[in-house]
Amino acid sequence: MSVPAAEPLTQALARRTLFGFILIFIASRVMVLLIMSNRVPNFYFFLRGTHVHHLNYGIFLLAAVCAYVLFWSPSGRGARIAALLYGAAMALTFDEFGMWLHLGGSYWQRSSIDAVIVVAALLGLIAFAPSIRNFQTRHLKASIAVLVALIAFGIVLYDTSLKIGRLEGTRLRALELASSP
Repeated sequence: MSVPAAEPLTQALARRTLFGFILIFIASRVMVLLIMSNRVPNFYFFLRGTHVHHLNYGIFLLAAVCAYVLFWSPSGRGARIAALLYGAAMALTFDEFGMWLHLGGSYWQRSSIDAVIVVAALLGLIAFAPSIRNFQTRHLKASIAVLVALIAFGIVLYDTSLKIGRLEGTRLRALELASSP
């Protein structure tokens, strides 16, 4: 029995980044829903009456992580922490991606969810895809199956989101407006 080779550092860091990304995305969505439904106090930060959205925290955290990685070239524990913080920053930023496109738009934009799915998929590919040298016929077949499943999922997601938007969009918008000062 052979001993498996050590995993490449890139994949290990990408898994940590993906973990931070998913964890913080879910946490931020849950907090927004809890605040908007008045189940927890309003923790939003306001600066002279302007709500500072969490994408701004993500941008500042991205800048800090980038500077740390660029100027200090961490390894070991430092690199693992940087990867986790990078994932968290990406989640905070891409959760409100729709606001990049439509400044002043609603938090509940489909483009934000689409962006989160794309970023998570790319991080997942980096984290879990075999290196191109080890890509075998079975990997190609599995990749094609996953691609077909993702396309089917995208079609269903698109169709369902249109229906949900018609059914719940007005209520979500009213909930968002009610939670602002």
